[in-house]
Amino acid sequence: MLSTEFRTGSPNWIDLGSPDPALAATFYGDLFGWAFVSAGPDAGGYGFFQKDGKTVAALGSLTEEGAHTAWTTYFKTDDIQETARRVVADGGAVRAEPMDIMGEGWMAQFTDPQGAPFAVWQPGKTQGLEKTSEDNTLLWVELHVQDPVRALAFYNALFGWRSAEMSAPGMTYRVLSIEEGDQQDASFGGVAPLQAGQHKARWVPYFAVADADDIVRAAEDGGGSMIMPAADVPGVGRIAWLADPFGAEFAVLKPNPRQT
Repeated sequence: MLSTEFRTGSPNWIDLGSPDPALAATFYGDLFGWAFVSAGPDAGGYGFFQKDGKTVAALGSLTEEGAHTAWTTYFKTDDIQETARRVVADGGAVRAEPMDIMGEGWMAQFTDPQGAPFAVWQPGKTQGLEKTSEDNTLLWVELHVQDPVRALAFYNALFGWRSAEMSAPGMTYRVLSIEEGDQQDASFGGVAPLQAGQHKARWVPYFAVADADDIVRAAEDGGGSMIMPAADVPGVGRIAWLADPFGAEFAVLKPNPRQT
């Protein structure tokens, strides 16, 4: 699962672009107990979701013309210029050129060859998220695409990821891990084929929760909607898919206890 010892290819940041950041901050604050802290007067309204004073996600206004609300996953890179060059060379597109974010690090945003948006962060003073893999923090990220094999080739060339196949109802699921370390301990996400009725390639964040059913109820009470009801996934835990009041998709997971 995710840790804050970020290495090349690790998810190290996540943020939400919303048409109404104030309402979004209220929704996620009520749902996960997050506090929203502004990044300052020069940040254009951007700020941080925090748990126990530690950053667990971020939130800002929509900045791209025609953009729709969504969570964006960032992956660590050690050379953002080379990453941008490689994305284009391998059939992806640059949505936001590499830029220095006030000395905190360098950011760039891309679209992979199948249309899934993602981003990268080259750390400066800010390494990344300060809490992960505990209740109400980011636990897992999942890519949904038409052609998982093609996606694996693209991201492997970009970040050196490894993958391992596992059986899942109606599909082959591929578990992703960074290049170094034990494959299970270094795992951080997965790749799944688009299912019937799904048409949009995207990365979906999973947040760890103490009770997935309670979160579903709270999300609906707060103006969100349920995409997939809470259900047990053998060997994984209890999962639900949700959308916030503006349609940004995310998932929650109550993990099974780890076997030692």
